[in-house]
Amino acid sequence: MRSAPTILHLDMDAFYASAEQAAKPSLRGKAVVVGGLGPRGVVATASYEARRFGVHSAMPTAQARRLAPHAAYLTPRFPLYRDVSNQVMGLLRELSPLVEPLSLDEAFVDLEAGGAAFDSGSAREVGKRLRADIRRVTGLSGSVGLAVSKMLAKIGSERAKPDGLVLIEPGTERELLAPLPVRVLPGVGPATGDHLRRAGITTVDEIAEAGQDELVRLLGRAHGTGLYAMALALDERPVVSEREGKSVSVEDTYDLDIHDRVRVRGEVARLAERCTKRLREAGRSGRTVVLKVRRYDFSTLTRSETLRGPTDDPAVVREAAARLLEGVDTTGGVRLLGVGVSGLADYTQEDLFAQAAGERAAAKAAAEAEEPAPEGPAAETVDPVAPAVPEERRWPAGHDVVHAVHGPGWVQGSGVGRVTVRFETPTSAPGRVRTFRTDDPELSLSAPLPLVEEDSGSDEG
Repeated sequence: MRSAPTILHLDMDAFYASAEQAAKPSLRGKAVVVGGLGPRGVVATASYEARRFGVHSAMPTAQARRLAPHAAYLTPRFPLYRDVSNQVMGLLRELSPLVEPLSLDEAFVDLEAGGAAFDSGSAREVGKRLRADIRRVTGLSGSVGLAVSKMLAKIGSERAKPDGLVLIEPGTERELLAPLPVRVLPGVGPATGDHLRRAGITTVDEIAEAGQDELVRLLGRAHGTGLYAMALALDERPVVSEREGKSVSVEDTYDLDIHDRVRVRGEVARLAERCTKRLREAGRSGRTVVLKVRRYDFSTLTRSETLRGPTDDPAVVREAAARLLEGVDTTGGVRLLGVGVSGLADYTQEDLFAQAAGERAAAKAAAEAEEPAPEGPAAETVDPVAPAVPEERRWPAGHDVVHAVHGPGWVQGSGVGRVTVRFETPTSAPGRVRTFRTDDPELSLSAPLPLVEEDSGSDEG
């Protein structure tokens, strides 16, 4: 354990929702909910204005709509969030070589390793400067916790929200932790929390009072010993720089259960294509293909196949996912499908495997072509890879568009052959709303605009 609060935890405030408010002047100061908008959608992030109505992350969107019917409900724009995250992580790396990202909006920083801070005073100044730099570069706010350990720094950032800074002075940790609920400690999830509650342990102080032997009896040696140390404010975990992802995956949840086996195959093929595209964009390859299927009764099945060598070939991943699907019963309907690749590597093994896979796929397709066509709607010819609706004609709520006459804006809503657009930009005043036909040739989706205009000159002098 170090003696100075030189571990920093940054957590961006209501990140997705705040980014949308920054991008859309008409939504600033208003309730905004970002997440899946279908009947089975889940809230990813809610603005602080929406949280006042009881809306929170992981809540079903249908429930959120009942609590906050007048909020703006938007689908996520991950390209924008990734761009902003890269800007924030760049600022953190200027402080230290030891930056441990936990997600797009959260990271630990070892200030001591970068020589940025050595005591409480210098750490506080770094935290203040970082928050100001984040505001200047991204237009968004972040909360900062500073402490002698990762656990305490994260508790500090939670107490600092929104848009604040909390430094936990060395020597005050036990007093701070004592009244807090057990769930505040790392590794205490719902199951462990319930187990402790049944034993009469609900606060961190009660964990410390129970003693290590009792915790080992309740939770096992590894978990019990670790939890007891945490309750005593002892956390030796180092900040680990740039943890590499162990897998790349994509998945879709469907508003209505899919019963048609032909469509299920098509969805799996499409997901495999998306997964390998992400794999190639990351410059990686992988040996193990994973298929995830959540059925009508919420039972979730995972199947995997390990290849002879790492690959980023879409045909190889698509065929492996199709083989895995053949072993899964989807008769009752499917509500979620996912395809992933794990066992990542930085190279591909270009042997005869891909060629053989292509030959097998061609033989299989020829055999299926000779089978009698099924009756009913499934008899229609369907391309298993091409989207059912052209991508440019989909109008997700909140996404960016550009009109040949009216310029840039964002989708406020769509349906019954119409799409409503509000024409404004991150640096404009709240804009006008106009409605168009969904097939208007002058309207198209566009890339997100920067939240903050780049400096045109130098501030030196």
